[in-house]
Formats: sequence, structure tokens, C-alpha cells
Amino acid sequence: MSPDRYYITTAIAYANNKPGLHTLYEVVGADVIARWHRMKGDKTRFLTGTDEHSVNIAQRATELGMEPRDFVDENVALFQAAEDALLISPDRFIRTTDPDHIRAAQEMVRRAYANGDIYVGDYEGWYCPAEGFKAPSDVVETAQGTHCPNHPTITLQWLSEHNWFFRLSAYQERLEKHFLEHPDFAQPDFRRNEMLGFIRGGLEDFSISRAGANWGIPFPIMPDGSSSERADGTWDPAAGTIYVWYDALINYVTGAGFPDDAAAFAEWWPADLHVIGKDIARFHTVYWPAMLWSAGLEAPRHVWIHGWLLAQGERMSKSLGNFLDPIDVVRTLGPDGARYVTLREVAFDRDTDVSWDSFVRRYNADLANDFGNLINRTVSMANRYFPGERPAVGPEAGMAATWAETLATYGERIEGCLLHDALSVLWNFVGAGNRLVEAEQPWLLAKAMKAGDAEAEVRLRAVIGDLVETCRVIALAVAPYMPEAAPRALAQLGYSYPYAADGNGGPALLDELRWGAQAGEAGTIGAAEPLFPRLETEAATPTAG
Repeated sequence: MSPDRYYITTAIAYANNKPGLHTLYEVVGADVIARWHRMKGDKTRFLTGTDEHSVNIAQRATELGMEPRDFVDENVALFQAAEDALLISPDRFIRTTDPDHIRAAQEMVRRAYANGDIYVGDYEGWYCPAEGFKAPSDVVETAQGTHCPNHPTITLQWLSEHNWFFRLSAYQERLEKHFLEHPDFAQPDFRRNEMLGFIRGGLEDFSISRAGANWGIPFPIMPDGSSSERADGTWDPAAGTIYVWYDALINYVTGAGFPDDAAAFAEWWPADLHVIGKDIARFHTVYWPAMLWSAGLEAPRHVWIHGWLLAQGERMSKSLGNFLDPIDVVRTLGPDGARYVTLREVAFDRDTDVSWDSFVRRYNADLANDFGNLINRTVSMANRYFPGERPAVGPEAGMAATWAETLATYGERIEGCLLHDALSVLWNFVGAGNRLVEAEQPWLLAKAMKAGDAEAEVRLRAVIGDLVETCRVIALAVAPYMPEAAPRALAQLGYSYPYAADGNGGPALLDELRWGAQAGEAGTIGAAEPLFPRLETEAATPTAG
């Protein structure tokens, strides 16, 4: 395994409807982290995709008079279109209907069986079509009935089934030890403590198959231990299907090459980071490691657990209609604006209440007023005072010293998954650039220069040179967040953008971000063009629903 490889995944989304911005929030965040690593020079693999075998998908397709595969194909196209609009650039968009994933899921079942970790049993209890069987302690009783806390609008079913179970209870000691020996395995810390408390509360075996379901991956083993594959290559329906959560989690190893490509899998597994929501933390930090160990595989290195987007205190959801349509957000803010405000307004480590007005205010304040204005005034002044050239960066003092500290903290925040904090740190430096303009008042230095003051000309060149360099490093640093705005900003400054559209292929980013890294490169300032036109709140409200 190469020490500079980086494998990052998101949770895969249910393909049962069109996506909301809250659905794609973690995908935007993971895309930023993936781009950061690509631009640093790490060999990076980014996986996202869709979960297509849930019971509610089959039910919804039936209601619409469609085959499940046709139904999910339509919805997957909506997810891919929304991700394209948001400039998401995965190395693979995986679907749980992909043939190699079907093989991977069945192989994981076979390995668990060979290890003595699955057995046939009976289960009776509440079943959430969007999540699975729920323990009595994990449902909510209200005047309206019994509900899943994560899916309150979905009707629970009381089911009795004869199916296969995974011996999660056998892994309790190993899981607790893993959490204690790897304190950064599940983060943030308060989520880690929640999961450790769940483990210590006692682990119960869980169902990994469904009886009588036709839409799903065929369970590869009959109750007597024989293969359920028939001589003609079809599968005996009496074996049932693999339970959707067991199937879905396995996508992460499928995306790394399991079981077909041993060399690829040896390179990419274990995953460096799973980015997931808090409602599925147990599956990823408790069930998934045990499943991997049962199959003789390593657990992922890190799991980052983010919160929810809230609208007036309620979780954004398609069923409640209180969500933002990602296509409409991009149409109004542009892809870079949509990416920026989503990750700046929404904390990546906890729940956050947001609104369309807060998004527009953030866009206008940070992008139109601060960053866009800094680029525009720098380019305009350079062209006005020194036409046809680009003043060289000044001596290493002032902004240079501030930048060194900013860059170190910015990188730490991104690699620590605190993406909102990283932007806050970078925008403090944007503010420092704008304050430099007000403090130095280049227009007064230019007036003195025209009057023949040689010292004023030297000072003006140094100030404009520092401002150009300030804009250069900001534009490059923010490229993982705003991949289209970055090259446009650099072009105005007279610099080329050396990276591919997905962040691959260029020089090591941290080398390029050294203050004065391009000091010896001659160039001319380009034409000033507004990067982020100011928005009016009333005229920019997108539809939600």
C-alpha cells in the first residue's frame, strides 16, 4: 500500500425520490476532502452512490405501476444530475444493483457463514421500511402510534420472520477494545462516546436476510448450508434476499475492488474515511467493523459522523417538504456559491438550523462583498496603476507571516473534517487582505507616484504585489470548495490553473501555497470580472419540494 493513498466514501443514498440539498450535503463535504487530497498529490479514491434495494423502494415502484429497476434508474439519474450540478467528482458512483456489488455482498455472506457468524433464527418486532428492524428501546411511542425516531413519517410494520442472523454479540469485547485503542476511529468525540455507550449496553444479533422479498440481492445460502444458486445460474427464491443494510454497507469494499480485484483491494482497503450522518452511526461504527472482521478484513480507519440540516428546528426532509432543491440552489448561487454557503453555513460536526435567507446573506457577505470584492479591487488597481505588468510580491513580512499561520490551521481543519471552521479561518485572511487595502490606501500612493514621489511608487508596487499574492493563495486554497471560481480568479491575476477539473494532475498544492511560490514567474494582470454578482434575497428564493 502506498503511504500517500487516500480512500474516502459517503453513505449511499436511498434512490426513492429526488435528492434534497440535505441529502447531498455530506457528498459535497466529502468531495472537498477528496479534492484537497488530490491537489496535495495523494493518490485518491472517492466513492459515493445509491442504495436501491430497500422495501419502501419496491413498495413505491408498485404504487406507480413500475418495475423497481425502472423506478430506481429514474431516481438515480436525478441524483447524478444534482451531483453534476454541484461539481461532485467521484472516482466511482456505485449502485447496489451493480453486478460486482452483488458478487461482493454474496461473498461477505459466505465468509460470515464459514466463520460461524451467521445462523437461522426467528424474529418478531417493529420493522421500519427505510431502516430495518428496530429494538423496543429504539422506537418512539406517541398518540399517533409507534414510530422510528429517524423516519417519523413512515409507518412501522410489525413483522415475524424466519431468517438469518449475524452474531454481533460475539464481537462486543473486540468492538469495545477497538474503540479504546483507536480513539479517533469514530469522530467527533461526543459521537464516539455515544457509540461506546451503545456497545457497553450490550449488543444483540441482527437480521441479515428478508423472507419473501423479490427486490434485493439473492441470499446465497439455503437454511441447510447449501448454495442457493441453481444449476442454470438462477437463485432459489426460498433463500430470500440479503437484508438491505447488510447489502448497503458492503458497497465500500466493492468500491475498493472486493472480491474481484485482489490487487486493487490490497491497495485501497481499509478506507481512510467514511463520511456519514448521525442516524446511521451504529451501522457504520458497530455493525460494519464486526461484519468486516467476520470476513477476515480490516475495519475502516476513521468514521466521521455529521449532524442534520434543520429548518426551524425540524430535520429537513422530502416528506415534510422543508428542504432545498439542489438544482434550484445551484441555479441561483452557481455551483461554487452553492458549495461554499452549504459548507460555511452548516457545521460539519453537529446539527445546524439554516434557511434560504441565511444562505443568501452568507453568499453576499463572504463571496460578493469579501472575496469577490478583494479580487476585483486588486485586479482593477493593478491594471490602473501598472498596466501591462504584474507587480512582484513584496518582502516576507506582514501578510506573508499571517498566511503561514492561516495555511497551517486551514489544512488541519480540513483534514480534521471541520470544513466550516476551515472556511472561517481562510475568510479571516480574506478580511486581512481587505483591511490591507484600507490601511495602505493605494489610491493615495498612486497620486503621490504620479506627482513624482519615487518612494510612493516603491511602496505602491509592494502593496499591489502583496495583494496579488494574497488573492493567489486564497484562490488556490479555496479550490477544493470552489473548483470553478478558483481558475477564474487566478486567470484574472495572470496565473494558470495547473489542476484538472477534479483536482488531479497538478503540482503538490502545499508547495504552490507557499507565499511567493511563483515570485519568479513573469506575468500580466487580466481583465477584472465579477466572480460573485450580488443577490437580492426576494428575487432568489428557490422552490422547495
